[in-house]
Amino acid sequence: MRGCKYLELAEALVAARESRAGGVGERLPSVRTLRARYGVSINTVLAAYGELEARGLVEARPRSGYFWRLAPPSLPPRPPELELRPREMTKGALIARVLASVGSAHLVPLGINCPAPEFLPGRALGRIAGQLVRQQGADHVGYAPVEGLWALREQIAVRAAGAGCRVSPGEVLVTSGAMEALYVALRAVLRPGDTALIAAPSYFCFQQLLENLGVRAVEIPSSPEHGVRPQDVRRAVEQISIQACILTPNFNNPDGSLMPDAAKAEIVDILTARGIPLIEDDVAGDLHLAPRRPPLAKAFDRQGMVLTCSSFSKALCPGYRIGWVLPGRWFAKALAVKATTNVSSATLPQMVVAAYLCQGRYDRHVRRLRSRIARSMEAMAAAVARCFPPGTRQTRPQGGGVVWIELPRSVDAVELFFRAREQGIGIAPGTIFSLHGQLDHFVRLNAAVPWTSQIEDAVAALGRLAAGMAA
Repeated sequence: MRGCKYLELAEALVAARESRAGGVGERLPSVRTLRARYGVSINTVLAAYGELEARGLVEARPRSGYFWRLAPPSLPPRPPELELRPREMTKGALIARVLASVGSAHLVPLGINCPAPEFLPGRALGRIAGQLVRQQGADHVGYAPVEGLWALREQIAVRAAGAGCRVSPGEVLVTSGAMEALYVALRAVLRPGDTALIAAPSYFCFQQLLENLGVRAVEIPSSPEHGVRPQDVRRAVEQISIQACILTPNFNNPDGSLMPDAAKAEIVDILTARGIPLIEDDVAGDLHLAPRRPPLAKAFDRQGMVLTCSSFSKALCPGYRIGWVLPGRWFAKALAVKATTNVSSATLPQMVVAAYLCQGRYDRHVRRLRSRIARSMEAMAAAVARCFPPGTRQTRPQGGGVVWIELPRSVDAVELFFRAREQGIGIAPGTIFSLHGQLDHFVRLNAAVPWTSQIEDAVAALGRLAAGMAA
């Protein structure tokens, strides 16, 4: 075993358990048995067990050994079977009701894909902001350059290199969150009447952006196990005139799928050969639960045809609204769209995030964040398996922060959404993640929250509601 041996051993134990469908309370092999089986040291075995304890997967019992705590996941939800044709978008009212829960103190936050404030370094960022205001005088109240502060663009370029993509700071355009990054990218490559290729399910704001631009959408299925398949992309572009493609290769929202590297490279080649730009949403790429960060699709781009959009909203500071786009060959057009949208992004948040990154704090913070999200996701998987009706299927994503749940077909997710709101619980119904009607019995839950009694009670209440509807 190479790399972080204890992490590799921990993942091997989880994989072995899932393949055997072991249950709660099953005893794990002894430390000496694992040492001999995997050819590692006792310290490595103990560290692996410690990692699984930290994730909430196992418990140590004095003089008895280690035991699995959580039940294995159910089967993953099934991808939709889609008819390949352009569609108009008409679900804005329901999407608006879901977005109304952003920042709400009256709802248990399971409906919005956002990390809990307790998971984020708010105090550290606040201290940096205070220091900058004292040291920089009035600089923070003036406009930043349209492209963004150079110090921040340098740090974003460094982050991109860690995801396999070599870009210079001059190729980075800072935006007000990933939503503006996506808007700028879409405006740079699409015109009213065009057709865009998207996944189903995919982030519901893709639909809103396309609708506002007067662009139609063609959907191809995404599977929780591998994301979008290259053959489906090829079939779509061969049959329909497509002007752009929008995908989330790393931890697609909402199904959490991670596209294999070979599939990313093949899709980039398919689109590039036809002159079709790929807009890549990578807001959750840093929230990988495996030891290695998955590369960007842009890492396989040799002709500037991939426009990568991301932000620090899912890992650091959603309220600061710091995003960016790597527009490739469309930089000049993207810059013009940005300048005529809001001139430039807020100055002080850019200064604070740049300083935080320069101080080397981000990687340490994200490691802790990933560990906390992993524990919450495991606890949520156990609660869903325990409380939801028979026939429920759920994902076990390798990153991100959301869980995608397929309920029995008799459960209407929109009705569940409204019943949950009456009990003070926010969820996202699957209906809003596709233009088709095949996701009406799906829901997305946010797992990037501390696993408290309030969250556990909310998940149990959802299970009771779903069970009653199923019956």
